[in-house]
Amino acid sequence: MKQKLIFTNLVGEAVDGLVAELGNPQIAVVADTNTAQFVLPLLVNDSKAVAGATVITVKSGDVNKNIDTLADLWKKLSAMEATRNTLVINLGGGVVSDMGGFAAATFKRGMRCINIPTTLLAAVDASVGGKTGINFNGLKNQIGAFSEPEAAIISTVFFNTLPQQEILSGYAEMLKHGLLENSEVLGKLLASSPVYPLLDPTRLLPLIEESVLVKSRIVENDITEVGIRKALNLGHTVGHAFESYSYERKSPIPHGYAVAWGLVVELVLSHMLLGFPSDVLHSFAGYVLANYGAHQITCDDYPALIADMRQDKKNLAPDQINFTLLENVGVPRININATPEQIGAALDIYRDLMHIA
Repeated sequence: MKQKLIFTNLVGEAVDGLVAELGNPQIAVVADTNTAQFVLPLLVNDSKAVAGATVITVKSGDVNKNIDTLADLWKKLSAMEATRNTLVINLGGGVVSDMGGFAAATFKRGMRCINIPTTLLAAVDASVGGKTGINFNGLKNQIGAFSEPEAAIISTVFFNTLPQQEILSGYAEMLKHGLLENSEVLGKLLASSPVYPLLDPTRLLPLIEESVLVKSRIVENDITEVGIRKALNLGHTVGHAFESYSYERKSPIPHGYAVAWGLVVELVLSHMLLGFPSDVLHSFAGYVLANYGAHQITCDDYPALIADMRQDKKNLAPDQINFTLLENVGVPRININATPEQIGAALDIYRDLMHIA
C-alpha cells in the first residue's frame, strides 16, 4: 500500500472525505494532553467524523512514548470495542503518530489509521513512511513495526501557536531532506528563516510538501529499510545518542535539535571518510550554530555517547557502529562503519565548529 499524502489547510474537509471513502467506520482519535486541549476542539468544529469519534488521550512528551502508555492505549481501544475495521486518527506530534500508529498496527493484528500532524517535525518526519514504535529500556524507538497509515493530512493551520523551538525542531528534518536531495533544495532551505517570518502558510506549505516528497520517494522504494531508506537516518546515529544521553543526564533536548547537531557530526565523518566538500560542511555548521546554538559536550562524554551509538538499531554487528553518510549533497552512502577513534575525532571537530571550548 502506498500512503496517501494530502497537503491542505482545509483539514476537516479532508478528514470527512477520507472517512467517507473508507466506509464511515467507527473512529478513535488519539491525541496527547496538549492537542486534546488546543487542537481537537478546532477539528471537532470542522469535521463531523471527528465530532462523533471516541477520543483517547495520552500524556504528552517523548518520555511517555513507552510500553505503559501503549498498554493503556490498547486497553482503551478494547473498552470502546474497537475492531479491525475501526479507524484510528492520530492527532498530534511525533509521539502520537509513532505510538498511535504502533497501537493500530498491533491491536487485533492491525487496524487502519491516518495521521494528522500538529507539529512541523511530525509533518515532515513521523507522519510519513510507516515507522511506528515506542522507546524501551532508555533507548529511542527500540520496539516497533513498519505499518503505513492510510493517509497523512499535512497542513500548517495548527502551527501558529507552536513555540520557536518546535518550528526549529521540524526544520532540522527538512534540512536533512535537503542534504539528501540536491544543492538547489538545500540552498533554498539554508537561505530561509526557520522561525516566525516563515509561518505564512502560503510560503511554508510548499516547502513542507517538497520536503515530504523527498522522504516519500525514498520510502516507496524501500518500505522496510533494508536498503536506500537507511539514507533517511542521516544525522540520527549521533542525534539519537545526543538525545538518549540528554535523558540520562536529566536535561532532555528536543529531537530536532539533536538531529541538527547530529547532522554536523555526521557531515564531519562524511568529510573524513568520503571526502564530503568542506565548504558545504562549514556553511551547514554555521547555519546550525546560528539557529540552534551548540550542544555542549566534553571529551569526557564521548564514551557514553559512543556506547549509545552501539545500541543504534541500524548496526549490523555488535562491534560495528553503522552510519548513513554523504559523499556529496544528494549522494548518500549507507552502511558506513566508523571506529570509536574516528567518531571521537569527529566530535572534536564538531566542538571546534560549534565554538565549544
